[in-house]
Amino acid sequence: MRVPPDATGRPGLCSTFCRQLLEPLEGSAIVASGWVVLEQPGPWGADAVVNSHLNPEFGGRFDAECKKADVRFGLIRTPGRHSFPANHVQQVYIASTVPGRSFLLTAHLEDPLLLDHLDLSAIARGDREAVDASLPGLVPVEESILLVCTNGKRDECCAILGRPLVNAVAEAKPGRVWEASHLGGHRFSPTATLLPAGTMHGHLNTETALEVLDASDRGETVLTGLRGRTTWTKRGQAAEIAVRKLTGELALDALTVAGEDVESVTVWHRDGRSWKVPVTSAPADPPRPESCGKEPFAMNILQAGTPVPVLTVAGGLR
Repeated sequence: MRVPPDATGRPGLCSTFCRQLLEPLEGSAIVASGWVVLEQPGPWGADAVVNSHLNPEFGGRFDAECKKADVRFGLIRTPGRHSFPANHVQQVYIASTVPGRSFLLTAHLEDPLLLDHLDLSAIARGDREAVDASLPGLVPVEESILLVCTNGKRDECCAILGRPLVNAVAEAKPGRVWEASHLGGHRFSPTATLLPAGTMHGHLNTETALEVLDASDRGETVLTGLRGRTTWTKRGQAAEIAVRKLTGELALDALTVAGEDVESVTVWHRDGRSWKVPVTSAPADPPRPESCGKEPFAMNILQAGTPVPVLTVAGGLR
């Protein structure tokens, strides 16, 4: 089975096929407890951290160290400005997504190699004091930022759909949106990540992207297009969203993924309620492409069932 052609006769965009199949977004976010994103003007290749004007030896090494610490490393650039001026001082954002301990810090670096001093494990566990001590000059960012994937060398959906979106959001919310390298899930384009919460969103348009930013100012998320919070495993992401849909809970830090077993995921609410959420995985039917230009295959897709309340009894939970 091949991807249906578009009006030009070429194979259609993977994101178009995804929308036509009504593929669920829940549980499709990447998994990372923290983020480090570095401003890097100029062109990006398919693997931007080693295919850009950033020193590839540093980019590859630092990316590997971040992965070991459960931190996501990526590149960002100002919407619509891709030149690389001489002696450009690069901005970096550092975020922990841990509920109750999330933070967003920034600094301007004369040399990206200064990032080697960062305490990556402290980012992942939400220890702001240790992060501050590891890289002097960091300052807190009070407003959340939105990263929109525009990495067309990785997947054309991200360029075709992501760039118009990031330009429109930048006009409405100057300084709060950046072009980003690969965020994962091209077929959900336009895709975005909100920092510091770490919520990922798909199939965005200008209205829904602005809703994500406005909701974050209230300490909330939105359910439309929500892929999951990167703090949790993919099964945990799907379960948390299922509880949000059941209860209408929008507060970002109201829910915690407390545990998993083979059949279900336990989600706690800060008010004391909890639920067992059945989460299953099955091959996609019909098969679909993960990226533009790739052959469709029966990838596994998560499905969360109806959350079941856990009864509280004397002495604990039942």
